[in-house]
Amino acid sequence: MHITNHTATEPGSAKNIVTFNQLWQRYISYWPLFILLLVLAVAAARFYTWYAIPVYESNAKILINDEKKGAEDSKDREVFNSLNNKKIIENEMEVVQSRTLIDIVARKNLLNVPVFEKQRFQMVSAYTTSPVKIDNKDSLVGREAREIPFTVNREVTRVKVAGKDYALNEWVRTPYGTLRFVPNTSYTGRGNNRQFYFTVANPRRITTDIQERLLVLSSSKLSSILILTFKDAVPSRGEDVLNELINQYNRSILFDKSELAKNTLAFVNNRISTVTADLNGIEQRSQQYKSGNSAIDISTQGRLYLENVSTNDQKLSEINIQLAVLDEVQAFALNNNNRGAIVPSTLGVGDAMLTQLVSKLSESEMEYERLRATEGPNFPTVLALSGQIAQLRQTIMLNIRNQRTSLQVSKTNLSGTNSNYSRTLQAIPEKEKELIEINREKGIKYNTYAFLLQKREETALAYSSVAPDNRLVDNAQSSIKPVSPHNKQIYAGFILVALLAGIAVITAKDSFSNKVLYRQEIEILTRRPIVGEVIYDKSKKPFVVGNGKETFIAEQFRQLRVSLSMLKKDTKKKKILITSSVAGEGKSFISLNLALTVALTSKKVALLELDLIHASISDKFGIKDNTGITDYLMGNAGVTDIITPSQVNEHLFILSAGTTVTNPSELLANGKIENLIATLEDDFDYIIVDTGPVNLVTDAYILSPLCDITLYVVRHNYTAKVFVQRIDGNNKINRLHNIGVVFNGIKARGFGTKGYGFGYGYGYAYNEKRPKTIRSFSSKRLANPGAAQ
Repeated sequence: MHITNHTATEPGSAKNIVTFNQLWQRYISYWPLFILLLVLAVAAARFYTWYAIPVYESNAKILINDEKKGAEDSKDREVFNSLNNKKIIENEMEVVQSRTLIDIVARKNLLNVPVFEKQRFQMVSAYTTSPVKIDNKDSLVGREAREIPFTVNREVTRVKVAGKDYALNEWVRTPYGTLRFVPNTSYTGRGNNRQFYFTVANPRRITTDIQERLLVLSSSKLSSILILTFKDAVPSRGEDVLNELINQYNRSILFDKSELAKNTLAFVNNRISTVTADLNGIEQRSQQYKSGNSAIDISTQGRLYLENVSTNDQKLSEINIQLAVLDEVQAFALNNNNRGAIVPSTLGVGDAMLTQLVSKLSESEMEYERLRATEGPNFPTVLALSGQIAQLRQTIMLNIRNQRTSLQVSKTNLSGTNSNYSRTLQAIPEKEKELIEINREKGIKYNTYAFLLQKREETALAYSSVAPDNRLVDNAQSSIKPVSPHNKQIYAGFILVALLAGIAVITAKDSFSNKVLYRQEIEILTRRPIVGEVIYDKSKKPFVVGNGKETFIAEQFRQLRVSLSMLKKDTKKKKILITSSVAGEGKSFISLNLALTVALTSKKVALLELDLIHASISDKFGIKDNTGITDYLMGNAGVTDIITPSQVNEHLFILSAGTTVTNPSELLANGKIENLIATLEDDFDYIIVDTGPVNLVTDAYILSPLCDITLYVVRHNYTAKVFVQRIDGNNKINRLHNIGVVFNGIKARGFGTKGYGFGYGYGYAYNEKRPKTIRSFSSKRLANPGAAQ
């Protein structure tokens, strides 16, 4: 027999720490419950993985022309890239995920009216298995129409919905809205009148659903490559969504560039028309002057002045053009409603910062209008963007003011210089001077005209070569294996839930019990030490100890005998009182077997049957004589008359209860019991007193001061916790002397038959095949009883 035992605790010591081994021993005895729960968990996980729809992941990559990342364009391409706007990759990530683009993608791929079929007792997507797709012309009003059945004929030419046939590729009115049934290019079979189902969904719900399954990330902090990831139950649908999303993103870029090119060309053509008209007028004046006057040779000095004046006039013309551009930009910046307005060209203005500020203002106002379409004016993002727009306007106005001041200063200086030249030219003959003025004006207009023609050509070249700023790195491709459900994680999760459920059931069962189940509960409820533990004996025999008996319960009584030494005060005599809370807790069983255990050591033991109401020890020893302790207390018998040798052991003597009386407490209080115990002390080594329960009679409180030790019996799953808790409280009023607790009747819990206490409750387990281990281990434990636990 192998034993692992926890002996008595020191009074007041804290023993509430639970080890893993204790928990293991506590729950392992319920292993059939856990096996059942695990089988159910595995079955449930298997059904879930079979029933769950697999989800695949599609990925695509695009390279963005980021203003902060990646290589700059070469000088050779500057003319063709004059319409390109450098982008910030974080902004482009938001654009790709925008509701506007995704709504277009859903409509292009006909996702707003999804088609299903029944499989595995549920609806699954028929994106590739349905002969037709369905388009919805109208926006959904009211509730969604769900799971509407329809069939397709064998030739895939007509669709039957609600008993009515509809042709393909035509807008038709149905009870569910204006729909159009189109052939599914992903389907290669023929119609077989198999039943399908469609749902007229809310486009906003579809868009939101796509947004939730779409993930856009940058490949790294220093990279301008976007990784687009989309999860879908149909791999081809996931690829179609990503490819169409990239296509629509490119189209939006091309649209923005085209609008900018149109705006620039319109501005340049308008200026060319004006300058052409001016040139025509000057040519006419020149011809009229020459026809009315003879040719004049301009002096060398006059020609030099004229060239200087012409140069200054050209600069003045350029300044006037820049001032006109600044006026248009200022008007755009001051306009609070630029939705759909054409961004003014900054052609001729050499400040790159102003160009970037105007572009950012336009982009911010477009984003503001997009957010206002879906969010309220007080939404935090809308308010933040509104503040950003206001700040941009102020920055643009400050930039324009600074540039206008600089240009005005330059214009004033050039005008002053020309005035000086004009005064010098006054010395030239009047007719020669007039011709010079005409030629000067003609030269200025011609230079302006040539400049505008050059800019128009550059804009036209850039417009003809408009292309997206981004480049496709990898088109959409789906994973070969599904990314969910994750079978291993699902099985692990179900198994974990099963284990936790089993633990919760067992813990709840124990927690709701008001009976003492574990040794630790006694240690928590009272400060009194536990001096012994006794398992439940199924044999129902009164004597469980004896010579040659190597049973587990016999060893427990031997250990109890040794453990009493921690409570002794007098090494010469030992008077032991045994009581309990209520009847039925086994105090008499403990009394007679403890007495027999001590007698086996050749010690002379007197066992007093002082449970005068429910006396049972005499019957178990087969004593028929009715003369006993009550007769002695009433003066009807002497001490020697009531001492009876037991037939079990020659060193054990029994003092039976005697004649039944109605006033046992009064008899015990008449003073003779002290004389009896004093007399017995002279003849016996040990006196063991079996008395009544403390909650039923006061006998124990009367007898305890006469004894050296009080053993308080607590029975497993029988004694109420409140009774154990009262041990300390009652002892403050009616004092029991030198109390030690005996945990009796311990039964195996759960489904096992050989586990007592599980290490957590009672502190030991045993193996009937190893009897010798008990003594060797017990001797080590008893050498240091305080270390047990």
